[in-house]
Amino acid sequence: MIYADIIIDISHEKLDRSFQYIVPEELESEIRVGMVAAVPFGNCQRKGYVIGLSREPKISPEKLKPVGKLLSSQETTEARLVSLAAWMRERYGSTMAQALKTVLPVREKIRAKEKRMICLNVERKEAEKLAQTLESGRCKARARLVRALLEEGSLDYTEAAARLRINASVLKPLAEKGIVRIEQDEVYRMSVDGDVIPREELSVLTPVQQRAFEEIKREWDRPAPRPVLIHGITGSGKTQVYMKLIQTVAEKGQQVIVLIPEIALTYQTVRRFYGWFGEKVSVLNSRLSPGERYDQFKRARRGEIQIMVGPRSALFTPFSNLGLIIIDEEHEQTYKSESSPRYHARETAVRRALMEGARVVLGSATPSLEAYTKAVSGEYALVKMTDRYEKRPLPEVSIVDLREELKAGNRSILSRKLKAAIEQRLNAGEQTMLFLNRRGYAGFVSCRSCGEVLKCPHCDVALAEHNNGKMICHYCGYQRPKAEVCPSCGSPYIGGFKAGTQQIEAVLHKCFPKAGILRMDYDTTRTKGSYEQILSSFAAHEADILVGTQMIVKGHDFPDVTLVGAIAADLSLNASDYQCAERTFQLLTQAVGRSGRGKKPGEAVIQTYHPDHYSIQAAAEQDYEKFYEEEMSYRTLLDYPPAAHMLSVLGSGEDEELLEKGMDFLRKFAERVSPGKELHIIGPAWASVGKVNDVYRKVLYLKHSQESVLLDIKNKFEKYIEINSGFRKLHIQYDYI
Repeated sequence: MIYADIIIDISHEKLDRSFQYIVPEELESEIRVGMVAAVPFGNCQRKGYVIGLSREPKISPEKLKPVGKLLSSQETTEARLVSLAAWMRERYGSTMAQALKTVLPVREKIRAKEKRMICLNVERKEAEKLAQTLESGRCKARARLVRALLEEGSLDYTEAAARLRINASVLKPLAEKGIVRIEQDEVYRMSVDGDVIPREELSVLTPVQQRAFEEIKREWDRPAPRPVLIHGITGSGKTQVYMKLIQTVAEKGQQVIVLIPEIALTYQTVRRFYGWFGEKVSVLNSRLSPGERYDQFKRARRGEIQIMVGPRSALFTPFSNLGLIIIDEEHEQTYKSESSPRYHARETAVRRALMEGARVVLGSATPSLEAYTKAVSGEYALVKMTDRYEKRPLPEVSIVDLREELKAGNRSILSRKLKAAIEQRLNAGEQTMLFLNRRGYAGFVSCRSCGEVLKCPHCDVALAEHNNGKMICHYCGYQRPKAEVCPSCGSPYIGGFKAGTQQIEAVLHKCFPKAGILRMDYDTTRTKGSYEQILSSFAAHEADILVGTQMIVKGHDFPDVTLVGAIAADLSLNASDYQCAERTFQLLTQAVGRSGRGKKPGEAVIQTYHPDHYSIQAAAEQDYEKFYEEEMSYRTLLDYPPAAHMLSVLGSGEDEELLEKGMDFLRKFAERVSPGKELHIIGPAWASVGKVNDVYRKVLYLKHSQESVLLDIKNKFEKYIEINSGFRKLHIQYDYI
């Protein structure tokens, strides 16, 4: 006897558990995980998703009802997405309901948007005669309507009501007599106004781009094609290669998902895609209204679009004939979900493509160490683009030592070199982008005289400054009192970095009063359309300087930008995170790459207290391989990914003592069940934010050379927690890093 675990239509019901049913003998050979079935639920038949099969009943078989019938084969889009959710649940340790709500979002009660038209339903002569009759009587409103229909043929219902001052009581008698008819058409709430975007022809690929395209095509022709990583330097023209690949797939009638990391990138990306592919393209992002999102998924489900562009949630677009998934800027942290299931879009895209026979292409000028390691090992195919578009030169990069600026008496956040370079651009009518590197900033403490950063003696990450006067390591829990003077040089100029984008904007207005300045950060991009407004204004040369956080240095292409300044390169470098050097290199390389993308040569100025750090030197040279070798040596030495695998176990709860006890139990349990002595356990320690809304948070890190060992421990944790009642007041999340 086979039993099926079924979740009842999660897209409508917020049920957080599955129900077990008996599988009739005639369905045993057909039923699979992921299928949709009709099952008795309450007093009616309901649709449900098969999420598990077993030969063991959870309750007495006499109490179980049989599955009615299968509503889908394993080949339907919905079934494949449910199977993907089952994989995510197993891989990332969430509940099945959480995984399903990620893959099949709960459908809100959104009505389809309809356009109603009033049309004349009689011959013209009859209508003219009727209008005269109505005008001679007391039916002036009906007469106005008939006259308007004689002039225009048909009228939009809403516009007619406002312009002609008519209502339902005016319209109803005319409709009942068959003089007019109401036509209703469903219209979509569009996420992009395609009418304002000019159409373009796909440009001819350069020799470098053509070579990359042909390499990818050869990989696709293999019996078992691998995911492809395009490592192309900034400005090499990866987007044109994407376009050619999309065209190739779309010509076969297949569909494409293009993932981008930031809403800020939507503006230029969508203009390019829509310009080339027109109404085949749609876009998703978090700023869309529920109605707009609903309509875009409906269009995808109906096969009315071929290309979906958006952040990681676009990965679950319900395409029935998916042929290609492209992940642009694959190194970006936004591809990692912060809520359960804590999936990574890169891994999940590879899994979905494998299930649906689609291809995956990743692209970046600064690939994540995880992706590049897989490419070097042969798990991914590696395609390199080493020249900029039209052989344009890379920017000339200067590294400014802020310690020397302080010694020279310059306490401004703008170095002398950067200030002079901005002045030069303003005189030449060229544009400047100033980037404040605040990513990962977590209250680290550094010395402005010598550049010393206070680090944990056990983990080689910066200690984070807390309001209680202590500095804490968020990996092992080490803490010490806040320093009043630099332990290295004795200088009193020690503390956290306080500058923000508003302060930089104020300094710029003071130094360059005639310059047009735009600011792009969280505060200026809260409203819908704000990204597009700021970027389109800068593109139209309505401002000379654009200042902002990391969102301004990702993927944008402004031909007149010939200077990029990195205000504080050290902020991300000193975050309390083992990936801080990688993120610093990525951000600075991307920032430098925004300069000189047109026909004019570019320049970049990097301001730092650590001019000799390998990540800053490699970024200035745009040398990824140099950085990769240096960083991997540290990762290997300290057993950090991708040299080893790491599982993060985040525990949270309102009872601090219970949380500490529970996390200690998990550590001891891991020590007991781990095979051999290879498992390296760190913590439990307080999370980077140890308390949120009166909920305490602690984290446990497990490191091992084999991912399968960590997956097995995670599965054992789940069973251990399920049978121990003490964990019922705690929430445990898992994260593969």
